[in-house]
Amino acid sequence: INSGSDDRSAQQRQCRKISLLANPGQLTRHDEDGKSMLRLMWSQFFEALFSSNQWRKGVGASRCYACVSGGGQVEPNRADETARRNNATHATFTQGALDYPFAEAAEGGFRWLAKGQYTSGGRAGEACVCKWFKTGHVSEASFFDLDIKAMDKAHELVKEWNSRRMIDKIVMVNIPEVWVFNQYSSSSIAGKNVLQEPFISDYQKFNSNSGWADNETPWPRVMQALSHFSYHASGGQFVLCDLQGGVYANAVVLTDPVILSRNKMYGVTDLGPEGISSFFSNHVCNEYCRHNRMKPADQRRYFNPQQGTSMVGGCGGTNANQYVPTLHNRQYATGYNRYDSSSSEDSW
Repeated sequence: INSGSDDRSAQQRQCRKISLLANPGQLTRHDEDGKSMLRLMWSQFFEALFSSNQWRKGVGASRCYACVSGGGQVEPNRADETARRNNATHATFTQGALDYPFAEAAEGGFRWLAKGQYTSGGRAGEACVCKWFKTGHVSEASFFDLDIKAMDKAHELVKEWNSRRMIDKIVMVNIPEVWVFNQYSSSSIAGKNVLQEPFISDYQKFNSNSGWADNETPWPRVMQALSHFSYHASGGQFVLCDLQGGVYANAVVLTDPVILSRNKMYGVTDLGPEGISSFFSNHVCNEYCRHNRMKPADQRRYFNPQQGTSMVGGCGGTNANQYVPTLHNRQYATGYNRYDSSSSEDSW
C-alpha cells in the first residue's frame, strides 16, 4: 500500500502526449522541412479525436473522447468502485448452515450469519452471506433500517476517501440488500427477511468502536487514517470505525462498520460523542494520515479500548467483555471448515 500522490494517471499522460502531437503549433516547430501538407493531415487526424471544446483547451489540458466518455484504457473512477454489491438475484444455503449459523462480530451480538452461494446473476457460483437478527435484541424493522442506514453513511465516507486518492489502492464496502427466503424453503424460514451480501474471505479486524486499533501492519494503519479522515470530511459529525473485512490483491473490502455520531443516530453500536472522543484518545496519526486534519477538543477516554464491538446497554452501559474474532481465529469461531470453501474466491 502506498500513499497517494498528485501524479497524473497514465491515461492523462497519454492524452497529453496526443495533444502535444495534435497541436499544429507544436508540429510546426518540428516540421523543419516546412511540409505543411503533412502537418495539416496530422492536425486533422488528431483533431478528430477531440471535441471542439477540448481541442481549444490546448496542450496539457485537453482530453480525448476516450477519456471524457470512459472508453478505451481510461482509468476508472475510483469513487465509483467503492460499492461492492450482490449483483445477483438468487442464492442457496444448506439447511446445516441455517440450523447452525455463526454469531456476527461479537459474542452476544444481535445477528446470526450463514454462508451460502449465489446461483444467478453476475456472481453466480460465488460465496455469499445472509444475516438476520436474534430474537429479543432488536426488532426486525429497526435492524434492517439501522444497518442499511449505517452502510449508506459508510459508503458515502469511503467514497470520498477513494475520490481523493489517499492511497494507491481501493477501499470497498459491502452493500447489503434485504432478501427473502422463497416458498420452497423449509417452513421455519420461508418468507423470512435477511440481509444479503457477498462473502469476504481472510476476514480480520482493523479497529473497534471503543478506541482499540491494530497498528502493526500497513492496512490496519490505513484503516486508522480512514477513521480519522471520516471525522475531518464530515466536519466533526461522524467517525467511521469498527472496521473489519478482507484484504485482497488491490483492495480491502469492509463490512459491518460502525458510525459514531454526535446524536447517536446509528443504533446500539453508536457510542455517540463519548465514542468519538475515545477514538481520538487512542489515535496516533501515521504515514497515511494528514496531520492538519481536524480533531475534537475533547479527546478524553470514556470507554476502555477493546477489540470487540461495544454496544450501549439499556441502562447506558456497554458490553465491555464482548469479543470479535480476528484473522487468526475466525475460522474456528465461525465453523467455516464445515463448508466447502472452494467458492470463496471473489471477483469485484
